[in-house]
Amino acid sequence: MPRPREEFDDLRAFEFREPEEVLDDDQMYTVYEIARLLQGVDPDRELDVDTENILLDWAIPWMLDHSEAFVFAEPDDDTEPGYYGLE
Repeated sequence: MPRPREEFDDLRAFEFREPEEVLDDDQMYTVYEIARLLQGVDPDRELDVDTENILLDWAIPWMLDHSEAFVFAEPDDDTEPGYYGLE
């Protein structure tokens, strides 16, 4: 349900950072780690499933929008996520 704008104290510009601003070029990351980094959360921090899903909802479209900036490495086994790094 929409809310009146005046109910919000802190309105900020909506902007996404470039992959180079978020990731180190000598590291590979899981999508879960990238999702945390996009929100300024430590990539090793354990999160509850609901929070993790919200972060992924932001990270996956961001990664697709910047897909030309990424390389992909297969996971060690089928139960692990893949790894992404900068091109």
